[in-house]
Formats: sequence, C-alpha cells, structure tokens
Amino acid sequence: MTASKDGQGLLKGSAKWWMLWVLLTVGGGVYLGTELFISEQKALFLPGQTTHGHHQIEMQCTVCHADGFNSEVVLQDACMNCHGDELDDAQDSHPRSKFTNPRNAELLNHLDARQCVACHVEHRPELITTMGVSQPINVCVHCHTDIGEDRPSHQGMEFNTCQSAGCHNFHDNRALYEDFLLAHADEPKTLSEPVRPLRNFSARYFDKSGLAERLTAEQILSRAPVIKQPIPENWAHSSHAAAAIECKDCHGNEASWKEKPEHTVCESCHENEVSTFLQGKHGMRLAQGLSPMTPAQSELNIHVEKSHQELTCNTCHTSHDFDTRKAAVDKCIGCHNDEHSNEYLRSPHYTLWRKELKGEAAPGTGVSCATCHMPATRKGSGSKGRIFVDHNQNANLRPNEKMIRSVCMNCHGLGFSIDALADPVLVEHNFPGDPSVHIESIDMAVERDEKRGKRESIYD
Repeated sequence: MTASKDGQGLLKGSAKWWMLWVLLTVGGGVYLGTELFISEQKALFLPGQTTHGHHQIEMQCTVCHADGFNSEVVLQDACMNCHGDELDDAQDSHPRSKFTNPRNAELLNHLDARQCVACHVEHRPELITTMGVSQPINVCVHCHTDIGEDRPSHQGMEFNTCQSAGCHNFHDNRALYEDFLLAHADEPKTLSEPVRPLRNFSARYFDKSGLAERLTAEQILSRAPVIKQPIPENWAHSSHAAAAIECKDCHGNEASWKEKPEHTVCESCHENEVSTFLQGKHGMRLAQGLSPMTPAQSELNIHVEKSHQELTCNTCHTSHDFDTRKAAVDKCIGCHNDEHSNEYLRSPHYTLWRKELKGEAAPGTGVSCATCHMPATRKGSGSKGRIFVDHNQNANLRPNEKMIRSVCMNCHGLGFSIDALADPVLVEHNFPGDPSVHIESIDMAVERDEKRGKRESIYD
C-alpha cells in the first residue's frame, strides 16, 4: 500500500509539474504572440541594433520583411518601396541596370550590387558608419582595385578613403563629376550674386488665382457659413484665410468634426510637402501606420521639455497660424539641443536670417534651418513644374555632400563648399568661419586636365 501511495503521489506531483509547464508555455506563447502581432514593442525579436534611419520603425518588422521574411526579393522590394524615388531623383551613378548588363557580369563576382542588402545589412551595429547607415568600409575596392592605373593621382590612397567627405558617393556622384569640378574650379568662397531661394509662395499663388487681396474672416464666413466655432485670430490673418480655406475644409462638417485634423487632410492641398515629410525621420512612423514620432525617439540631443511632443504637420506649422518663418527656425531650435543646432544662433547664417526678418536685407538673403535642410525643390518641368519645400530633412544629409548642389552652391563656390562639409569641427560649430581642411578633388581634376593640354593653369 505504501508503494502504491508513493506512486500515486509521484504521479500527482508529476502532473502538477506538467500542468505548470503547460501553463508557462501557453502563457509565454500568448505573451510573445501579443508582442509580435499586436504590440508596437517587439524588442525581444530584434537580432541586433538597427541603423539610425530605421530605429524608429524597427518594431514594425513587416515593413522590411513582410511575409517572406528573409527572401531577397522581399527585402529588395522593401528597400525600393521607401527609397526608390530618392534613387531616381539622385540620378543613381550605380543603378541596378548597370549590374544586370551582361557586359558587367564579372563585377557580380566581387559584389552583387543588384541587391541593396549586399551593402546595407540591418541589425549589424559593427557596420554602422558615421552617416548612420550600415556599410562595409571596403565596398569600393571590390571593383576599383586598379583605380591607380587610370588615375595616377589616386595611387597610394588607402582603401577606406573613397567615401571620405568631398570624395565619392556611391549613389549620386554628380557634385564630383570631373567636368563639373572643372567648370566651377575658379569660383570664390562666396558668390557675388547668390541664388536666392524662392519664397512668398502664397503671394505668387494669390496673384495667379486672382485673389490679389487677402479676405477677412468675416468675408469668408459670409461666402460659405461654417460651424459656429470661435475664429482664431491667427487664422484670420493666415494664408489659409486669404485663400478662402474654411474651417470645414480641414476640420470637416458638424457631423464629422475633427478637433485635430491628421496629416492626410493637409495632403489634399500640400501633396508634395506631406509625401516628403513621410519619407523623412519626422514622419516615417506615420507612413508605416505607427504613432507619430516624438523627439525622445531621436538619437540626437533634444530639449527635455519637448521629449514627448508628437510630430505632425501642426507641430511645426502651429494650428491656424502656419507662419513659415517660425517653422523655419524657431520650431527646429525648440526641439534640437545638439551642438550644431545651438551654434546656429551664433553663426553668420543666423545673422543674415535676423537681418531679413527685420527688413534690413532683401527677402531670400537670410539662411534658416530650413534653407539648408528643407530646400525649395522643383518637381516637373515647364509650365507643369511646381516648386515646393522638401520636407524630408534627411534627403541631403546621408552623406552631406548631397547639399553641395541643392544648397551650398546657391551662395558659395564649389571648392569652399566641398571643404566646409568635409570639416567636422566646422560643421559642428555651424560654419562660423573658413574650413581647416582641404579636399583635393578640384586640384586633381585640374592637374589631370592640364596634362591633357586642355586648360591653362588656374594659378596663372
């Protein structure tokens, strides 16, 4: 009897352990399933740190992996879904077609550049460069080991210097084309006639549309009565009021009134601005159906009091005010607390901006944060072309040489622009003076051209 009771006790004890194991397994499965399919927090499933450009959406695994997870086709499609337009605009100097051409088939033995992940591998923090992307430092040498034979000026250079500031950008090398370097070799530090960025968009619109005079709030209400809400004074003096944009156009009618309209409402009139906003770090979470970004999610230093402010269109373009002058500087400095941003307030660029605001200098001569990081861009050509402000503030920062053509050369010579962007100390202190480094790109192009007898020395 004793043995029988002991056996029953063991069975009961074993059953309890099995029950506990089952409960723990089921509970763990439910927890993991919730984390994976419902919760935005999926840190448990990350195999490694993501890059600066992707960490905000790292919890939305399906953005990159979809259902195929590690399929090359799936990953390539994911890259192009987000970056395809950017590569087209960049006039990619290493397009996929270059490597699908049979004449270049042997290059694929060194590097399969048909796939973005050949160079940009996520969850590999040891490959993350100063530009915030993952990329092997020896990627160029795979195909260009013999560059010294064609370009004697490159002999003796280290294999990891190709992508140094002022040298080569894999996807868009237009700012360093030899003909381009030669054409701008003699330019001074500052141009005598800077190209002023186009401003006063609303005034141009009103002239074109026939609304030469701004309408008062009362005139708008008399033309199309809306919900009897208090009329904010700042809206009454805005470009929206002048363009007869009524309350219902943004907030909806009385039955569907939205106190805080979403970015999709802005998109109905500002399609290019919203689409580029969704491509940048400020709006990329919204583009993937996630909650808006907060400054706390940034890897830059941010003012603590702004840490949990959600970033939408109205964050910078304050509701009903939409003062682009405030959005161009005040809103940026209000969040960003890094050295580059703080030093802007002591820079020559800010001095020019203050003079413009005070009416002491012509419109367009000031240099705001937006002047450099959200430049005016033309989309389309001819009469169908439209100039808009590119709201993807990262478009010309990875690498910063992208700024040379679109921004720096509006006011400065090419040589100065290349050197300035290659000087990390000067960049950090927001360009208070001349660069302390010199990139020899123009020098090498001039020397090569002189040896071919096509150019007189620029030093004559």
